[in-house]
Amino acid sequence: MSALFSHIFMAVAVIESMVGLLGNGTILAVSSTSCIRKKILSSYDMIMICLSLSRFFLQSCIMLHLFLSIFFKSLYYEIRVLVIFNAVFMFLNYTSLWFAAWLSVFYCTKVASFTQSFFIWLKQRISSLMPWILITSTLLSFATSLPFAWDINNMHNNFTAPLTVTNSSERRDTMKNSLFVVILLCNAGIALPLLVVVVSSILLIRSLWIHTRQMQNNATGFRDPSVEAHVAAIKSVISFLILCVTYFIALVLILSRIFLPLSTEVAICIAVMAACLAGHSMILIWSNPKFRARILHYTNCHVRTRSM
Repeated sequence: MSALFSHIFMAVAVIESMVGLLGNGTILAVSSTSCIRKKILSSYDMIMICLSLSRFFLQSCIMLHLFLSIFFKSLYYEIRVLVIFNAVFMFLNYTSLWFAAWLSVFYCTKVASFTQSFFIWLKQRISSLMPWILITSTLLSFATSLPFAWDINNMHNNFTAPLTVTNSSERRDTMKNSLFVVILLCNAGIALPLLVVVVSSILLIRSLWIHTRQMQNNATGFRDPSVEAHVAAIKSVISFLILCVTYFIALVLILSRIFLPLSTEVAICIAVMAACLAGHSMILIWSNPKFRARILHYTNCHVRTRSM
């Protein structure tokens, strides 16, 4: 029965990954087409192209993991494959998180209305700074993903050894140490970008509160475009924060290896991770009129072609 549930959740993860691939492919296509048409690479399009590319490869990596772990177990658990896979997988996780964090900062600079000198400076310079910010984030992601390749040898030896070699108490101690190392390494990579997202959320909420008070004092109507922009940005940033925390909890559970390979628990964690990635892609698409319009255009064209 557990094997059946495991296969069901893995099938769900594959479907979710395919939805995510389609969503990120749409974002990448629309953003790239917009840049080609305008012949200008805006900060928003730059972030969306980098984010969709990292998410596209990350979800492809999840599908490759499922494929190799099910059909090519001997190849997947070879130490050289594990080293490469873990390093690349964590690099894509960190770059995806960083790019989404800078998207939150972009929302904050465009929507929030503060008069502090630093915020005004950032608002004016965000376009010129964004390429360097994205490059620096990529280098940081690369640096924080390397320890996962170095530590995989010890984790591989500890968790692939026969049960007759290590007794249960030694194995529990190894699992605790491994969980501590994994949490420490993950926190080193996600703490700073998560802090960026949290600060952006707080600034957006504070800006909305200040703007609402000003509206009430001036007795203006509540159908204000600035309020709607604040609310839309806050929804996008906070939804990403919730999905991100959920995603990395599932990721830590998998990397800590407290569950058996291909168990139901691992399959559930993979399905949760795939759902978070696909869910955020759908939020980005439906919160942007440009993406919605392009999807509706392609859908109408497809319907017309089939009806002819």
